[in-house]
Amino acid sequence: MPSVKRFSHIKTKPLSFEVFADDFAEMKRQALEIATWGPNVYVKIPITNSEGKTSIPLVHELAHKNVKLNVTAIFTFEQVVETVQAVKGGAPSIVSIFAGRIADTGRDPMPLMTASSEYCRSVDKNIELLWASTREVFNIVQAEMAGCHIITSPPDLVKKLNMINKDPKQMSLETVRMFKADSEAAGFHL
Repeated sequence: MPSVKRFSHIKTKPLSFEVFADDFAEMKRQALEIATWGPNVYVKIPITNSEGKTSIPLVHELAHKNVKLNVTAIFTFEQVVETVQAVKGGAPSIVSIFAGRIADTGRDPMPLMTASSEYCRSVDKNIELLWASTREVFNIVQAEMAGCHIITSPPDLVKKLNMINKDPKQMSLETVRMFKADSEAAGFHL
């Protein structure tokens, strides 16, 4: 268990900590404990347990006990609707859709993300949409286009943000220079 003091200096940004349990009684116990770690702490609850049983009743109960939630591992609009209906009128909550993993299946996540963003905003202003499993810089652009409130991004992608709107001709030149430097460093000759 993380030390509460370790995160006490982060006061204005939301922090999410996931429960480890797979049964709902233990998830509830862990969620109530995690919720005491700070006013900006959100408890991550998966949309189902490992047996495929829905966590929606627990999500509803916790949200209406003023536990801020981050409902995670969401992949369908049906799951979005169930989650939003469970948390509406309760504590602020985050709906985490794994858009990157959806794209990994060859499906465009944008229709789901846009519809989910509109739905969350129309139901309760305290429900935010999160783009999870970010794979490329363009996902950050897509998340903004879809109206997502939050996006998770690995550090490697954050480092590439300076490339947004970079001139393609400049990128072409830099790429050719890289090819030249690589071939020279390798000592290739024909």
